[in-house]
Amino acid sequence: MSDEPQSPVRDKNYNLIWALEASLHNVWKLETYIEDADREGDEELATWFRKIQHENRKAGEQGKQMLARRLAEEQ
Repeated sequence: MSDEPQSPVRDKNYNLIWALEASLHNVWKLETYIEDADREGDEELATWFRKIQHENRKAGEQGKQMLARRLAEEQ
């Protein structure tokens, strides 16, 4: 059971936009974590964060392409 309220928008494109925003936000946020790990000399952690960041960036690019295609098809 989730404490989050149900979204008033139950739409596949809304869900796609939410996931896209989350992926892109993670790319941005992980940059801070990478810098922190680098500053502390923890290359293992920095490398792990970079891998996560790469996957989020990839998901963000795929999501942007998918959203653009779907919106174009709706017109």
